[in-house]
Amino acid sequence: MMGALTAAVFLLVAGGTAWIGLKLDSRRARSLTRLAVGPRLVPKEVFSPALIWRELVSRIGSALPASGRGLPLMKRRLVRAGIRNPNAAHYFQGARVVGTLIFSAAATAIALQAGAGSSNLVLGVGAGAALGYVAPMQYLLWRIRKRKHAIEKGLPNALDLMVICVESGLGIDQTTLQVAKELIAAHPEISDEFTVMNLELRAGKRRADALHNLADRTGVEDLKKLVAVLIQTDRFGTSIAASLRGHADYLRTMARQRAEERASKLAVKLVFPIFFCVLPSLFAVTVGPVLTHLIRDLIPLIENM
Repeated sequence: MMGALTAAVFLLVAGGTAWIGLKLDSRRARSLTRLAVGPRLVPKEVFSPALIWRELVSRIGSALPASGRGLPLMKRRLVRAGIRNPNAAHYFQGARVVGTLIFSAAATAIALQAGAGSSNLVLGVGAGAALGYVAPMQYLLWRIRKRKHAIEKGLPNALDLMVICVESGLGIDQTTLQVAKELIAAHPEISDEFTVMNLELRAGKRRADALHNLADRTGVEDLKKLVAVLIQTDRFGTSIAASLRGHADYLRTMARQRAEERASKLAVKLVFPIFFCVLPSLFAVTVGPVLTHLIRDLIPLIENM
C-alpha cells in the first residue's frame, strides 16, 4: 500500500514538473517568435476615430480666416505648452469651433429637457457657447503652467549635471546635449528644450540666438536668468563651471524661500476653512448635547410655572 502511494506521488510530481516545463518552454518560444524580425502585414488603410476627429478639426480650423494679429501669440503659447506641430494653430481654432457647437447643443438639449423659457434658453445656449469657446484656451494655459512648473522643478538638477559635464572637459554645446540625454526620463521637458537648442546649433544658428530662443520658448524666469549667465560667460570668457554652480545655489535658495513663503501664508489661508467647516461641527458635537439637556429640562419647568 505504501509502495503504491509513493509511486502515485512520484508520478504526480513528475507529471506536474513536466507540464510546467512544457508551458514555460512554449511561452519562451512565443516570446522569441514575437521578438524575431520578420515581415509584418500592415493594413493599407487603418480607420481610427481619433484620426477622423483630428482631420475634421484640422479642416474646420483651416477653413476659418486666420487672424494675423493673434496668430504669433497663439503659436508662442502652443510652443510653450510643448506642442510643436506646424498645424497646431489650425487644430486649436477647429477645437474652439467644435467645442462651441458641442457645448451649445448640450446646453440646448438640457434647457429643452428642463422646460426652460425662451429667455432662459437663449441664456443657456449663450453660456454653453462661451464655455465651449473658452475651454480650449484654459486647457492650453493649464498645460503652459504645468510645463513651466516642471521646468522650474528640474532646472537645479540640470544645472548640477551641467557643472559635472563642464568640469569633466566638455564644451557648452556637448554639455547641453549630454544633459538632454541623461534627463530624458527624469525631466523630459528640459531634455526636450535642450534637444531643440542643439538642433538649432547644428543648423548653423549662433549660440546666443539659440539660447535666446530657449528662454523665449519656455517663458520661465529662472531659465531666462540661466541664459543670461551663459551668454555673459561666453562673451567675457569667465569660468562656466563656477557660474553654473553659483546659479544652481541661487535657484535652490530661491526655491527654498518660495516654499517658506507659501508655508507662512498657510495659516492665513486656513482661517476660512476652519471657521466655516471645522468650528460648526465642533460646536455641534460639544454644545449640542448640552442644549438638548437644557431644552429637555427647562421646557417642563416653564410649562409648570
